[in-house]
Amino acid sequence: KVGVSRVSGYSGCGLMIKCEHPQYKTKPKYICKESDGCSERKNPGVQDEWMENGDVSLYDDTRAGVLIVFFRELKAADAGTYRCGVNVSHYTERFTELKLNVKHDAKYPNRVTEYAPFGEEVNITCQIPEENKVHFCKEDDNHICQNISSSKVTQMKGLSERNEERVFTVIISNVSVRDAGVYWCGAETRDTYLTFISLTTKIQLNIITKVGVSRVSGYSGGGLMIMCEHPQYNAYLKYICKESDGCSERKNPGVQDEWMENGDVSLYDDTRAGVLMVFFRELKAADAGTYRCGVNVSHYTERFTELQLNVKHDATFVTKSTHLGGEVNITCQIPGEHEVHFCKEDDNHICQNISSSKVTKINGSSERNEERVFTVIISNVSVRDAGVYWCGAETRDTYLTFISLTTKIQLNIIMALLVKHKGESAEIICPYDSIYKSKPKSLCKGKCSTGDRNTLNETVREEKETKTDRLTVNNNVTSSVFTGTITGLTAEDAGKYWCAVTLERDLNYLYTHLIVIMNEELNLTKYEGDDVSIQCKHQDEDQKSFCKAHEASMCVKDGVSLETIRDDRFSFSDEASTGVFTVNITDLREEDSGIYWCGAHVTTKVNLEVKT
Repeated sequence: KVGVSRVSGYSGCGLMIKCEHPQYKTKPKYICKESDGCSERKNPGVQDEWMENGDVSLYDDTRAGVLIVFFRELKAADAGTYRCGVNVSHYTERFTELKLNVKHDAKYPNRVTEYAPFGEEVNITCQIPEENKVHFCKEDDNHICQNISSSKVTQMKGLSERNEERVFTVIISNVSVRDAGVYWCGAETRDTYLTFISLTTKIQLNIITKVGVSRVSGYSGGGLMIMCEHPQYNAYLKYICKESDGCSERKNPGVQDEWMENGDVSLYDDTRAGVLMVFFRELKAADAGTYRCGVNVSHYTERFTELQLNVKHDATFVTKSTHLGGEVNITCQIPGEHEVHFCKEDDNHICQNISSSKVTKINGSSERNEERVFTVIISNVSVRDAGVYWCGAETRDTYLTFISLTTKIQLNIIMALLVKHKGESAEIICPYDSIYKSKPKSLCKGKCSTGDRNTLNETVREEKETKTDRLTVNNNVTSSVFTGTITGLTAEDAGKYWCAVTLERDLNYLYTHLIVIMNEELNLTKYEGDDVSIQCKHQDEDQKSFCKAHEASMCVKDGVSLETIRDDRFSFSDEASTGVFTVNITDLREEDSGIYWCGAHVTTKVNLEVKT
């Protein structure tokens, strides 16, 4: 034993020990732990080459006669007494006793991530104890931290009175891809028989290359699809982040070639095309700002397009309704210079392009605000066509394509009107897309797209039946139809019914109207010139009508009650609190005779006879 040295490092940090044997340069060297009886002697096995041995790396430098021992990540179990020695002959050894203390400090290792634009300058700041020498090194591919000797690196030293620590700054100028990687800074201590370096601050330096700038705009409440193109990096991981947040939250799909949700956006990393698709499902004013849409070229190098997102005023919302087998026209406006984009939301609220023989796009020019009007015609409408559509403008830029979805269209399908008498049974037939055969289904009455929805029954799944009081729901997966049967109809049963399929939320795109005819008819006989007042019941404030027709069904078109009478002699007076409105007819004429339907969803038959 030629001497004793005390060495210290921090848990989780790196520690390099250089044991010096200058008079025995070419002799085999080793390190071992005395608490293990030095039974395991770690040595490189070869000279002048780094070798891994368990959790340490070793280098036997025959030019300087030094054994370099590098603990890549110190652990509490590494503490203890070691021998750092040399085999002088077959039977004689010389060693330095090394007492290693592993400290615990919450601030170490200090981990820092720096991003430096290609060709620019980066400043890296570290603190070390005043009495120690500064050590700054970069990890190689084997995670060995090697000293840096580069004309590009300047060390700036300054004194800090706080805790007698010295602050130093490393400036790397004109950074290139070679400068990317992991650096460490720490304190170097020289002893009689060895030198040790405690590495306390880990710096990951990422080199980022901005390939271009694109300006993107969308509408509050609308959708926005951004396609960032990296065709030469198809299989590399891609991301988007917001610069105003320091790019601290990098959103990426996590998996490739599959849509994934990440907060308020959905992402798809298309490895075939080398494109990252970012879909803002519902833009908000807070989404405005500057983003990076990039790709990780390596562990420490990135390429990105700077994306300046502007969020404009609100998008437009439209509801369209049509019957099964019918035709619907959807009209949108986009700026004249842009390409038309029309898409339909899938179950994950991603708006996918439509390619269907059923859809015809008709383009035409409009002089107003230099906008182009186009119409989409969907013919022979089926259950699969129900849902939410968007139309908007597609813009192609050098490094990306973005699609601003400005008009949202909800397409509802109207099923056949049901007209029944009080006390009878009503059968509501709900067809659905076969892909939803195993999903829960239910009937809903009233405003089913809002928070005050009124689900009538427990949901039904697959080939099952549920029954609640007077309502029975059956699901026939073979026919892709579920049926709701209401027995013993009352006035309260009348109204608008929606067929709902439940995914993450209810899909309510199919509806029908149930009209309940009260059994008590009103028979009135009057003479020409008389006046008459007729009281009508109603269930819904928005549904009041007085209609002249042979059948109640003739008083409803597309679910809207028709006020078929246009005559100044007819007037309404409303007593909303009682659920009654009154129809007043003055100066009766013989041609006023006939059958009237009084009400809307709840209707009463009125037989009026006017005699001369």
